[in-house]
Amino acid sequence: MNESYIARTSGLKTKDYVGYAMIDAAGCLVFSLVTTLLQKFYTDIFHLSPLFIMLMFIAARIWDGINDPIMGRICDTVRPSRYGRYRPWILYAALPLSLSAVLMFLRFPGFGEEGHMTATCVYATVTYIFFGMAYTVLQIPFGSLASVVTTDAHERSRLSVWRSIGAALGSIPVLLIASFAYAKRLDASGNVVLGENGKAITDMQYAPVIRGVAIMAVCSFIMLLVAFTLNRERVKTRPQNAEKGAALRVMRLLFQNRAFVSVSLISMLLLSGQMFTQSFYTYLFDDYFHANWMNLASQACTYSPMLVMMFILPNMARKIGKKEICAVGVAAAAAANLVLFFLRGMDPDVLMWVFLALCFVSGCGLTTLVMQLWAMVTDAIDDIEVKSGSRDDGTAYSVFNFFRKLGQVLSAVCVNGALMGMHYKVEKGAVQTMENLRKMYDLATLIPAVLFGLMALMLFVYYPLSRRKVEELQLQKEQKLKEHYENKTIDI
Repeated sequence: MNESYIARTSGLKTKDYVGYAMIDAAGCLVFSLVTTLLQKFYTDIFHLSPLFIMLMFIAARIWDGINDPIMGRICDTVRPSRYGRYRPWILYAALPLSLSAVLMFLRFPGFGEEGHMTATCVYATVTYIFFGMAYTVLQIPFGSLASVVTTDAHERSRLSVWRSIGAALGSIPVLLIASFAYAKRLDASGNVVLGENGKAITDMQYAPVIRGVAIMAVCSFIMLLVAFTLNRERVKTRPQNAEKGAALRVMRLLFQNRAFVSVSLISMLLLSGQMFTQSFYTYLFDDYFHANWMNLASQACTYSPMLVMMFILPNMARKIGKKEICAVGVAAAAAANLVLFFLRGMDPDVLMWVFLALCFVSGCGLTTLVMQLWAMVTDAIDDIEVKSGSRDDGTAYSVFNFFRKLGQVLSAVCVNGALMGMHYKVEKGAVQTMENLRKMYDLATLIPAVLFGLMALMLFVYYPLSRRKVEELQLQKEQKLKEHYENKTIDI
């Protein structure tokens, strides 16, 4: 057979791309509930304090520091089933993930009321950690799946694009809940209650939220079952070394690799920025602009660039380089948010349209990184394999996933730190002051500008895999595949 080893382990069809994207679409159907609704649900429905929420999120991430590497080593060391090494976990995660999503938003009688706050806090903590563990069971094998679906760098780039499209599509339905889950507050006489700025105050309603969550959880479950049937592992790997000390050796290789460390940190900052805006914007649009429809409009501005980028970005990445395109794009996103900060004195009725326009500019910039991120982390794992001869995808993605969860911690600190800094009132029937609202706008724009600026700096300066180096890496990867096949450590 004269075909290269990369050619023999590639050749994706449309079905493969759709099936791969569907996994992230299903995951994001429920994960978007956390990034967009859960924070405000906790403050407005459960009446939890921002300090408690922040500490709970941090505690959950500490547990992830133990849980995620364990999941990664299980993926790498357990004997594959007849369905493959990573693909079966799509089935295993489907029911726990959907169930845990619903449980997070269930409100039992007395929850959020005086005398029942301890029970509310315990329930919120247990269900949130349960969801995090179920999501880990899906995400770590899913991240590793790309390495055995195809070994071709350009197909991986397209997979990354399709995965981003799936994530975007999965994140849209929650915006409908965020837009229609509010009602105007009425006083005892049935009159609309107005805030200090003269506009009607709206409150999150429990019934539409729980109905929307249940529907999305069921859809996520069904989509994961379908996605399982559409995916195929082309590289059949043997179990990795499970001897004592093997995990620590793999960890050292990961943290000694500049490409892996930098792309992990960049991903951490990206998720933190995305989660901050998705969570904090629900407060901004509700309390500052009094326009809940902006939740849907802002996300449309953020994700609509994908409709164009999905066709042109893979070729641009091939010709210009993933690092090069992403660095410029993220710098543009940082600049757009900084401009919004300096426009803070405008009339809110005019500013809302400028805000949405610059959300679109920011979305265009971030889309470059969002659509290439997963290809970049696979490049980094290839770099480790070429330099060390070791490839432990499950462990690598568990560490990468943990960095992303640290991004959730950073987002929680930013969101709840901002709420505490502006003295946000969480008690039932609270009214925010104008001083609070002005601080809310400043923090909603300045924090993303800083986070995206740090990402751009790391891409320009620290991330090492330029276009030329990725091309060299692909040639070295071909030789490694040949060695693995001849040594019978993989099947094709």
